[in-house]
Amino acid sequence: MAFTIQFVREFTRLGLNRSIGGVLALAFSRELSPVITSIVVAGRMGSAFAAELGTMQVSEQTDTLRVLGADPIDYLITPRVIASCLALPFLTLMCFTVGMASSALLSDAVYGISINIIMDSAHRALRPWDIVSAMIKSQVFGAIISVISCSWGVTTTGGAKGVGESTTSAVVMSLVGIFIADFVLSSFFFQGAGDSLKNCV
Repeated sequence: MAFTIQFVREFTRLGLNRSIGGVLALAFSRELSPVITSIVVAGRMGSAFAAELGTMQVSEQTDTLRVLGADPIDYLITPRVIASCLALPFLTLMCFTVGMASSALLSDAVYGISINIIMDSAHRALRPWDIVSAMIKSQVFGAIISVISCSWGVTTTGGAKGVGESTTSAVVMSLVGIFIADFVLSSFFFQGAGDSLKNCV
């Protein structure tokens, strides 16, 4: 919504009301939804993974699994990685839907731009690849978060202090990984000059 406030005012002054929905849809689908969702998940889920596995590591629970003949990677890490890769796309879709709806309502309430105009512009600008790319990004981000967080968790040493340090490091490294992956994927997915907004002017 803050993003909407910042640029809708300028677009309105320039008389580009019919381009607002398209810009919103492209911004949310290509960047904002997958990245913001992943940042929130990294802070919530990534820290939980690192703390839980770190506690198990320093309390020697992972060693107990090995004694019982269970592989800690298959038992503790693989399910978390799979769950993250499956959950992130759904959360990204929810973020996109809520973001578009709230931005359309805000534009209508504050700037008097009809919701129908916003939705029509978004429909004309948005293409299937924009949604597909968001899903691919979110899956990659989910893998990055889970792998990094679990790796820091199972390599924790130093007792309770080590658990705290591993949790912090896991979140920081996950965020760095998300930003790097986002740049690489965006450069790969959206090369050259785009024409998505040509029907919205």
